[in-house]
Amino acid sequence: IRRPPRSTPKPSSAASDVYKRQVLAIGIIYSLPNLYPAKPAIQIAYTDSGQSADQGLLNEVSDILNAKNIQSESVGLKDNNIVAKFSSFDDQLAAKSALQRILLDRAIVALNLEPSTPQWLRDIGGGPLKLGLDLSGGVHFLLEVDIESALDNRLDSLLNQYRKKFRDDRISVESSQKNDKELSFSFVSDEDYNKALKIFGDDNITAVGTALYDIQTNAIRNKVDIAYSQGAIKEIRDYAVGQNLMTLRNRVNELGVSEPIVQRQGSSRIVVELPGVQDTTAAKKIIGKTANLEFRLEASSTTSRLRKEEFDYKDERMGSADLEKSVIVAGERVTNASSGFDESGFAQVNISLDMQGGRAMQKATSGNIGRRLGVLFVERKNKSILTTDENGNEVIEQSSYIEKNIISLATVQAVLGTSFRITGVGSPQEASELALLLRAGALAAPMKFVEERTVGPSLGKENIQLGIKSIIIGLLSVVLFMVFYYRWFGLAANIALFANVVLITGFMSLLGATLTLPGIAGIVLTIGMAVDANVLIFSRIREELAEGRDPQTAIEQGFSRAFVTIFDANVTTLIASIVLYAIGTGPIKGFAITLSIGIITSMFTAILGTRAIINLMYGNKNIQELRV
Repeated sequence: IRRPPRSTPKPSSAASDVYKRQVLAIGIIYSLPNLYPAKPAIQIAYTDSGQSADQGLLNEVSDILNAKNIQSESVGLKDNNIVAKFSSFDDQLAAKSALQRILLDRAIVALNLEPSTPQWLRDIGGGPLKLGLDLSGGVHFLLEVDIESALDNRLDSLLNQYRKKFRDDRISVESSQKNDKELSFSFVSDEDYNKALKIFGDDNITAVGTALYDIQTNAIRNKVDIAYSQGAIKEIRDYAVGQNLMTLRNRVNELGVSEPIVQRQGSSRIVVELPGVQDTTAAKKIIGKTANLEFRLEASSTTSRLRKEEFDYKDERMGSADLEKSVIVAGERVTNASSGFDESGFAQVNISLDMQGGRAMQKATSGNIGRRLGVLFVERKNKSILTTDENGNEVIEQSSYIEKNIISLATVQAVLGTSFRITGVGSPQEASELALLLRAGALAAPMKFVEERTVGPSLGKENIQLGIKSIIIGLLSVVLFMVFYYRWFGLAANIALFANVVLITGFMSLLGATLTLPGIAGIVLTIGMAVDANVLIFSRIREELAEGRDPQTAIEQGFSRAFVTIFDANVTTLIASIVLYAIGTGPIKGFAITLSIGIITSMFTAILGTRAIINLMYGNKNIQELRV
């Protein structure tokens, strides 16, 4: 009877080795940008969102910096803005102060951080990890949507609609007014009263079959009081907050801030966090640019002075025009807008309104075909004034005002509903800009700043240093323990552990994930979980050796039998991290992202990476004794 030869571990296939090397190479390449620290910078943009930075503004910025002897590493155009990079935060702050004093309201001057990644890495999509507010510094705002103002504006619009409706239907109204949160109507006769009741009843059913108004009647006095129902108020609140949320996101994105956070908090509040932006005033300017839109008919020659207003065009070359005071639809009713071309090849803007807005537009245009419909852009602006305080120091004072300009005045060619088009808007570029304003320029309700905080770069720097220190201490502690307890096997696990940290950094950079302080905690936790898989494997190898199996069989069985346990443990943790990301906010999401990526990379390095190193050390060798 011949004794079977000792088994040897199956070396990994060539295809498998290539796959492992490719994954590791990708991780190394995309982690390289993190070796290049971000530079303090200033971003300059025209206050008018429709105007892109040009060579003239670039030359002016360069002249101001040269006149003040402020050294910059580079000044150039980037994404319709001007970006100036500096070697120190002192130069950055000095440049910001000098530019703001001269440019004032013409441009927005905001502090920022610009990556210094080499061009060849940027060409392949490489970039450094995006840092959250707690690491990079920035500004934090908590805004509250003024629901009372939104409701008040809706009632004003509703009052004007019914006044026009009753006038068109020849219903005699004795009085109509707004009292607090309700509208009150008194009618001349019983006939007029009954006709009005029918109109209110027809309008009271929404698209989902719920009541829009609470109606109180007084047949003796021919009086009707209507107020929005609780369901309608909730819908108005949700719509106002949702529309403001979208508007803020679009406006904040114009600044080019890396990974801004704009999210709802509670029923009527919105949180805005701008990492890397260190100037609260500049950030409030950006947020304050949110605007509203109004659709009004052009006033005719017979319209009385009390029922019309004169407005200038946004394009000053076009002069001014008279519009009716009555607002048909406000911008919050616009659900979508896109630019296109009509049958003649001229630029146009396609508009979509919600159900209530479409109904109001249909009523207003049904008898006004041939008249012109104006789109009024209503914007709250900030004005900066350079003055001196009591000590003779120059200070910049801020004040706000509302500006209304006509951006379109086109002829109504047919009865309009929820979808229609605006023609005569000029060039395709102007049509695209108008569509953008219609989509993103509408602010459904005013907002007030409830809380504002500035996180300085020094705090972020300290957090980063402490976070890196925690990673280094945790990594070294694990490395020393593994080498001391598992010897050569521990060394293989440590090499795989370093590869795991590189992969986490590389893939987070590649995916554009944001690193926060809780995210650093997730990386530290991942380091412990990564070696935990190797501990299970090595313990299994020890058990196989204790049962009398030869070293090569023990290695093979240790890896194969521990896999199921490792897989189950990591999958359950991954499920928990996915749930954290799905229902969590802010710091919880940051922790969940790094933990999820770390789980996937640690399974790769602990199982495949460590096994490749062990095969390299012991594969195809006749080992008589193995120490684990």
